Amino acid sequence: MSGLRDARGCEVTGASPRALEHYERALGGFLAWTGEPRAEARLALEQAPGFVMGHVLEAELHLCSRDPADMQGALRALHCAQPLAQNARERMHVAAVATALRGDYDRARQLLACILAHHPRDLLALAVSHTIDLYLGDTHDLRERVAAVLPAWSRADAGYHGVLAMHAFGLEEAGEYARAEDAAFAALELEPRDIRAHHARAHVLEMQGRSAQGLRWMGERAAYWTGAGPSSTHVWWHLALYHLELGGARHALELYDRRIAAASAPSLSELIDASALLWRLELRGAEPGPRWGRLAERWAAHAEDAFCAFNDLHAMIAFVGARRADLARRMLRAQRRRLAYGGTNEGMLREVGLPACQALAAFGDGDFAGAVALLRRLPEVSHRLGGSHAQRGLIGLTLRVAENRVRPASFRIPLPAARAT
Repeated sequence: MSGLRDARGCEVTGASPRALEHYERALGGFLAWTGEPRAEARLALEQAPGFVMGHVLEAELHLCSRDPADMQGALRALHCAQPLAQNARERMHVAAVATALRGDYDRARQLLACILAHHPRDLLALAVSHTIDLYLGDTHDLRERVAAVLPAWSRADAGYHGVLAMHAFGLEEAGEYARAEDAAFAALELEPRDIRAHHARAHVLEMQGRSAQGLRWMGERAAYWTGAGPSSTHVWWHLALYHLELGGARHALELYDRRIAAASAPSLSELIDASALLWRLELRGAEPGPRWGRLAERWAAHAEDAFCAFNDLHAMIAFVGARRADLARRMLRAQRRRLAYGGTNEGMLREVGLPACQALAAFGDGDFAGAVALLRRLPEVSHRLGGSHAQRGLIGLTLRVAENRVRPASFRIPLPAARAT
């Protein structure tokens, strides 16, 4: 036992003062979506190989990725943590990691909730459970989990800006836009570089149709949120949506080329943003052209992942946009195999992931009536796809376009055009 505590007073085992410094930097980066949290976690473990929460942090950072390739990193970190001496809180974290790696994310977040019931200032448990709430599409817990621990926190606490930023996002997803905006501003007052807080307000502005204001505000604050890899890419995606809502297809495509698709080795989150933007442009009548083919090639390595339905949906969008029926068929076969033997997010795949991908494939084949039939069954359960309301909005948009294409021309409902301005 090290006898040390983290910056919020939680006891930690096997740490050293120097290791704790790296741990706090890693956790701070995870909260604010800045820096290199995984690298800092590794530095913490170099300083103190027996630091239990260092291994837990590394494992949970990997778990908060949607990339199945990261699960091996989580498993290695878990194996390092398991034989070490642990206190009760740390044992619960280790159990949560092991449970998530078995594919039971619901049970994993229940274990994290137990930690928070006794240790409401455990910032890692809060941040990880908040991320899982988002991935599982649980809007209620996304808001209430953070709200429940707020009384244990104050402005003087390390990481409080991150708590406020998570609270802002949970409020936004629950439709409490004024309160969400207040919480985001409070977070930014404490830490102007908190990208998570910028992101929460970006959602508020989008959901309220305040696109012009969003462009101005985010542009004025660009120095605070740019240059942070995939996190910044996602904020650029929001700016592209503002342009699209204002009819600026050309500006949206310029952002796609310069900011969203520019990475030589894009992360899965960047591929998701790329698919989501090009599909919205396509459905509004713009012509992404050869961008679809390049994007489909980048997604091809994930065609048979069948790991996360949210990923699969965006991969299928790229395959449909590029007219890559071969990759679409590979994905559908992989999803059916996954359902046959269960595993990670099997329920989400069965209820939403497979039918949504089948609908997109039908859309791509010109079977708009079939796409409509599949998509009309989704709205009541589409939250299980995970992601935000803004991200899931493309399902409704696809349905409206498919419905229009099965109507006689005189009965079609015009959609907002993507003007080339």
